[in-house]
Amino acid sequence: MAPITTSREEFDEIPTVVGIFSAFGLVFTVSLFAWICCQRKSSKSNKTPPYKFVHVLKGVDIYPENLSSKKKFGADDKNEVKNKPAVPKNSLHLDLEKRDLNGNFPKTNLKASSPSDLENVTPKLFSEGEKEALSPDSLKSNTSLTSEEKQEKLGTLFFSLEYNFEKKAFVVNIKEARGLPAMDEQSMTSDPYIKMTILPEKKHKVKTRVLRKTLDPAFDETFTFYGILYTQIQELALHFTILSFDRFSRDDIIGEVLIPLAGIELSDGKMLMNREIIKRNVRKSSGRGELLISLCYQSTTNTLTVVVLKARHLPKTDVSGLSDPYVKVNLYHAKKRISKKKTHVKKCTPNAVFNELFVFDIPCEGLEEISVEFLVLDSERGSRNEVIGRLVLGAVAEGTGGEHWKEICDCPRRQIAKWHMLCDG
Repeated sequence: MAPITTSREEFDEIPTVVGIFSAFGLVFTVSLFAWICCQRKSSKSNKTPPYKFVHVLKGVDIYPENLSSKKKFGADDKNEVKNKPAVPKNSLHLDLEKRDLNGNFPKTNLKASSPSDLENVTPKLFSEGEKEALSPDSLKSNTSLTSEEKQEKLGTLFFSLEYNFEKKAFVVNIKEARGLPAMDEQSMTSDPYIKMTILPEKKHKVKTRVLRKTLDPAFDETFTFYGILYTQIQELALHFTILSFDRFSRDDIIGEVLIPLAGIELSDGKMLMNREIIKRNVRKSSGRGELLISLCYQSTTNTLTVVVLKARHLPKTDVSGLSDPYVKVNLYHAKKRISKKKTHVKKCTPNAVFNELFVFDIPCEGLEEISVEFLVLDSERGSRNEVIGRLVLGAVAEGTGGEHWKEICDCPRRQIAKWHMLCDG
């Protein structure tokens, strides 16, 4: 048989063909990857943002996808201000360029001396360029105030409500508060901020920034809540709590405002409203509730067993009436705290069942210098928890607290349970 021969030229053509096919494959792969990226980018821009709300400061557009088309703060803003028409002196137009370091507007001498003056002034509070609807209810304060609350004026809260049908978003703008009381007796001023909750579910809780040393804070902060249908607006209510920040202790509560949204029509555009701030706790019950505690003193091991069993008839901590209680247990020796424990949080109930046991080591013989403090608190995400009630058991405690303590000292190794009334924290 004749041998099979392959020329050198055929061997040289094979790498050339492989290189050509590899180049075509690389170009196709890069093109396919670029096409997929473009498709993802275009589909993402059409979707509603996945978060619940967007917090925007000082009048910036409420939708983050539109921020790229907005002018940046700086030189462009100055040119824009020059082109703005002059605002009348008797108008309280919110001009961002006239704020001080705290973000406050300069005080004006505009005062309404009579109801007729108030009707003339209120329509000019905001610029006429916006499509807004002014509610007649916004000119009235809460009629449910008692004579004592009217004498103690806590200021006025100004805000606006709007519903964006395109984005299916509920928009709340906290504009400002005026005439707040001074919570700091030394400086005769306050450091106010506002917490807002959408009731009744309490799922949406937001708060503004703290403005230092002012009684007329101008917040101008916008909160946009996605996923709330327009048909659900009538079933909701807004609860504003006005507080003064305190660096060294619990923040002072100035007052609150409750706005039921039933009957408020938002289909015509933005609605401007103002409400008088009323005193907190006026709707709370006088009692603090009760706590069922079981104690056992083991003299042989020198330990104290504390069981937090139940709580009942806990008062309303806010207008929704739904508390999230838990109990903090502090052990004291000679008025010095030596140990602390706490239970789990029980959601949305005034009658909580805990059934949690804690064992404390006693550093001395006997219980003469030992006391146990129980603090029932309402769990609040993103802020300091509010004390619902307090109970102290010990040798010097009064009432049922002292009686319960005497029983466990007289009967060691015996578990004794008692109900106790809670007092103010």
